[in-house]
Parts: sequence; structure tokens; C-alpha cells
Amino acid sequence: MTKTVYNFSAGPAVLPKPVLLRAQAEMLDWHGSGMSVMEMSHRGKEFMSILAKAEADLRTLMSIPAEYKVLFLQGGAIAENAMIPLNLLAGKGADYAITGTWSQRSVEDARPYGDIRVVTSNAADNFTHVPALDSWTLNRDAAYLHVCTNETICGVEFLDMPDTHGVPIVADMSSHILSRPVDVSQYGVIYAGAQKNIGPAGLCIVIVREDLLERASKLTPAVFHWKTQAENQSMINTPPTYGIYIAGLVFEWLMAQGGVAAIEQHNIAKSRLLYDYIDSTDFYNNPVAKANRSRMNIPFRLQDESLNDAFLKGAEARNLLQLKGHRLVGGMRASIYNAMPLEGVQTLVDYMKEFEKSHSM
Repeated sequence: MTKTVYNFSAGPAVLPKPVLLRAQAEMLDWHGSGMSVMEMSHRGKEFMSILAKAEADLRTLMSIPAEYKVLFLQGGAIAENAMIPLNLLAGKGADYAITGTWSQRSVEDARPYGDIRVVTSNAADNFTHVPALDSWTLNRDAAYLHVCTNETICGVEFLDMPDTHGVPIVADMSSHILSRPVDVSQYGVIYAGAQKNIGPAGLCIVIVREDLLERASKLTPAVFHWKTQAENQSMINTPPTYGIYIAGLVFEWLMAQGGVAAIEQHNIAKSRLLYDYIDSTDFYNNPVAKANRSRMNIPFRLQDESLNDAFLKGAEARNLLQLKGHRLVGGMRASIYNAMPLEGVQTLVDYMKEFEKSHSM
């Protein structure tokens, strides 16, 4: 019998058990086809039906307007750091908000492609809050404003946006997509690596407004040219078929939970449980401003960091896995994506209380 573990990895991350069980059952024979999804032609009727349903379900879950294209691409969200300026700059400059490590990386990756302007940064404050929106130095002539709305490493989350006066907003939502309702029409582009809330690593979903498909540089490779991919149903080359299949199963699972609004309530309960305990004691702390705390990625530190190794060893002994913080910031981090059950968070809190009691002076 498989042991029960609670996997707090930031990504690749935990998947819903019903999804894994269904994938297991369909591994050798998908719906009587005699083939595994991994063996299917991506242009065959079987896989085309998988792709069509995955897109339709995602559109339903996110209420994606008809004037937006949904692309299933390869390379993860990091590849989009280059593809965004290639598809959108069109000889203009672009505005970038730095609110954590990943948005900082986006700036660095985009700079070789044009005039990249940082309009706000919280780096001096160690990425612990989102700067006030009215302090952002936006440019009305910008091709777009790029934001990362949930910073996985630092645990900062936000969805309020400044008034860009019509400049399209491009949002990296990799680590909280589908965890809470989002007004897609507020954005020109939403993109997300799949390995946190959607499925396996390697797949990236891009949701792009149709009118933005005409801006691409002639240097844009066909495989990452959004318009070309949209015209070819994300099949300018062989897409990540198995990743799309698993994503489709996750979408079905989410719909069975009641959709995004219902899963949001589940996520609120989980994050509140952990934050409330952290805030109740001096033994642990979370440095992020309360208004900007992520529901998905919760970093925390022990007051006495000489106890870190003992904490992690004890956690692993209780099957609480992948709690070590990112190498850039240290400490601990609990990633509690949609598929993490409330019982997992409660088990973590119980262990934290136990550890505090046994190591307090």
C-alpha cells in the first residue's frame, strides 16, 4: 500500500490523487483506443478530442472571452520571458514591475530584445510587499506592462493593477492560476507554466487577446510565434501531448470541485490555517506584508535558524516533504496549491506546534 505523504514542493508540485489514479487506469489504453496517450499521433482524432476538451474546460473555468486565443506551448514560463518581447515589443519600449525573484528574472531575460523599463521594484525591501500602485512610473507609450502576480520564492501575491491607460498587461500567473477567480479581460496576455497548479513540467499555457497577435518581430521563431501557433491549434510542431492530457484531467477535477470560486474557498481555509499559527508565535515568522501574502507559497523562518536541519529531518520523518526554502532565500516554504488537502496543512501545523514545544527554552 502506498504511504501517505504531503508534498509541499513549489514545483513540480502535488497533483490531485484522482487525476493520478485516472491517468494510471488509462495509461495503456485510452478510452478503448488500445493506445496510451503518449503513443498517439497529435493530429489523430483521439488526441485532437483531448486537446479540444482541455481548451473548452479551461475556457469555462476561467470564463475566457471569445476574443482570446488559448495556446498550449513548450518551454515553460521561462521561455516566454523571451517570447513576450519578440511577440509584443514592435519597436517600442516595455514596462516591467519587479515584485520578486521571478519578475526580476523576466526583466533580465527581456533586456536583449529592446528597451525594458523597470517601473517599480521592491528589491530593496527583500521582496516583502508590493509597492503602492500609484508609485509605479508607468509609460503611456509602452508596448505592454509585465507583472508576476504570484512570486513563488518570496510568497508575494497581488491582483490589483494600476491604470495603464490602455497599455496591455502581461501577467505571469504560473504559481496561482486557477486558484482564485481572475478577470481575464483585464489582461492582454496571461501565461503560466503548468507544473504548479495544472500538470507536469514542460507545458506552458498562454492566453492572448487576438488583437495582440499582429505585433511579432520577424525574428520570432515559428514555434514561439503566437499567431502562427494560434492558426495551427498549438501544433506548429508536436505539442507536449501527455502534459496537455494531464492538464485536461486537472481541469475536469477542478470542475468537479465546483470550479475556481469553490477551490478559492478551500485555498483561503488552508492558507489561513498556516498563517494564523505562524502569526500566533515568535518561534516562526513570515516576513511578507499581510496584504500581499500568497495563498499558494508560504515562506517562513524559525527564529533560531540553527534548528533548520532538525526541523526538516523531523518533517521528513512525518512524511512532510519538500519544505526547505528556495536556495536564494533559505528558511522554509510550504507550497499549498489546489491539490494540497486541508489535512496536509493541518498535519504540518500540528508538527510545527510539536517542534516548537520540544525546542522552546
